Amino acid sequence: MLQISDLTYRIAGKLLLDKASVTVPAGHKVGIVGRNGAGKTTLYKLILGELESDDGKIQIRKGTRVGQVAQEAPGGPETLLETVLASHTELAKLQKEAKTCTDPNRIAAIHERLSDIGAYEAEARAASILSGLGFNDQEQNRACSEFSGGWRMRVALACTLFTEPDLLLLDEPTNYLDLEGVLWLENFIRTYPYTVLIISHDRDLLNSSTNSIIHLEQKKLTFYGGNFDKFEKTYREQRELQKAALKKQSLERAHIQKYIDRFRYKASKAKQAQSRIKMLERMEPLAALAEETTVEFNFPNPDELAPPLITMEKLAVGYEEGKPILKNLSLRIDMDDRIALLGQNGNGKSTFAKLLSDRLKPMDGTIVRSRKLGIGYFAQHQQDELDPNGTPLSHLGALMKGKTETQVRARLGGFGFGVDKATNKISTLSGGEKARLLFALMSFHAPQLIILDEPTNHLDMDSRQSLIHAINDYEGAVILISHDSYLVEACADKIMVVENGGVHDFDGDLADYKALVLSKKTGANKKEKAPQKEKPKSTDNSKYKAELKDAETEVERLTKEIKKYNKALGNPKLYDHSDPNAQKALKQFTREKAILEAKLEEAEEIWLALEEKLS
Repeated sequence: MLQISDLTYRIAGKLLLDKASVTVPAGHKVGIVGRNGAGKTTLYKLILGELESDDGKIQIRKGTRVGQVAQEAPGGPETLLETVLASHTELAKLQKEAKTCTDPNRIAAIHERLSDIGAYEAEARAASILSGLGFNDQEQNRACSEFSGGWRMRVALACTLFTEPDLLLLDEPTNYLDLEGVLWLENFIRTYPYTVLIISHDRDLLNSSTNSIIHLEQKKLTFYGGNFDKFEKTYREQRELQKAALKKQSLERAHIQKYIDRFRYKASKAKQAQSRIKMLERMEPLAALAEETTVEFNFPNPDELAPPLITMEKLAVGYEEGKPILKNLSLRIDMDDRIALLGQNGNGKSTFAKLLSDRLKPMDGTIVRSRKLGIGYFAQHQQDELDPNGTPLSHLGALMKGKTETQVRARLGGFGFGVDKATNKISTLSGGEKARLLFALMSFHAPQLIILDEPTNHLDMDSRQSLIHAINDYEGAVILISHDSYLVEACADKIMVVENGGVHDFDGDLADYKALVLSKKTGANKKEKAPQKEKPKSTDNSKYKAELKDAETEVERLTKEIKKYNKALGNPKLYDHSDPNAQKALKQFTREKAILEAKLEEAEEIWLALEEKLS
């Protein structure tokens, strides 16, 4: 599908890729990982032909359709559904031609091609993708221009997924999604019938959706089989082996050198010394391992305050008088709370965060904050509020009046701004660097409550791990809004759900919440069952056992069917590009297999739910 050979690329004289080589097999779901600044997005641009390499080759199988999410989000008067349908240019062109064509032979050819590309299911498929990304039926028929930039980026993602390219390139696709959207995307990628390359720092996405990893490190590309957890384990083991080999060789070289230094000028031992010199020359030194420098975040611990920090009674809040987003809020926040706010985007999570941080005043009800309460607030939009001509040093220096430049630099160093970065203009900083600066500014006064609204966007894997450590070491209250389930699981001990105009406690952990979301998406809980009289346990058990047997039978049947398709798809004749019938059969088999795989996943969910009921 994709072969990269000896790829070399420099940007402004800096070597990003140095004779890098890797092969991506067709149909693989591949995660592209590496530190921020390693060159992952540059690699995509080279694959797409937007940049020209200094040396080496990128070969993509002839006829392969390559797709990526447009950088410019659609914002015209067309509805979301119309926008997604129009993104499939061949489909739109053929449908337009079908309306005016009069040649019977051409009409037949058009309809045959429309059938091949799934035109008759296109609207349903486009609606399904938009629904998965968080747009209900009513919203799908509204104009793109009515939505904010983040929501329009979801439409851009929907357009790319709808066109079903043979090679799909996704660069941080979860940045604009909520947890519900991420769960849907994980399943979409996992069952996608073609090849996918995903740049992501979302550990759960890489674990659930990929079957291989390409690691970009030290200007080289290395292919690993398996998901992210398997890659990480293999990578760490390899590094330990390399360290051991490096240490062993270093000791051996030192031992030989010691012998040479001692005996090379002694006549009786000169011959043996010369032999050792030749041995040392033949022993090529192993490459030293690159130092793993990781930014260590540190949120200063606050003075303890008596509980509660915040209390609310029958409170309502919103942006337009008479139209509250959230209402009837009665709750409290204490010093030891670690709360994850979950719920679909648009339900009011950020509104609630602004209320807590005193950026929004209540419309009704009461809110009482502890008199000495300090609140630190982080949100991605704050990056736009930084002075583009300022520097990390000037921004933090404004908060540290009376302190020396050395003291300000020392504080910045704790957030990854060394001598070379502290005086760089804000306009030249990456998204991750701006986020780190905002963390430093937000936590400077040691607040008793920190509110983090999507803090991991633009942070690489190591920085996310450092953020987890910082949150867990911090001794104040934390309110966390994030689509990164790994972060939520590692830091939150309480879940609150924002939905239907309210905020309420969720009785369960993140795994329970995910199961609830997935059950809603698969239709397992389409309707609330009416209360029924309690039946004898034996009757319930026999009913569940019968349903369980049916579920097991369905899973076995679907598994056998998929095996048949796998066997059929192993026929090399299907991949003969000169045979149109073979190409047609290949697409049909691949599409039908994907449908079966989706059904299998749903059947497995039902099986698991029944097992749980019985146990």
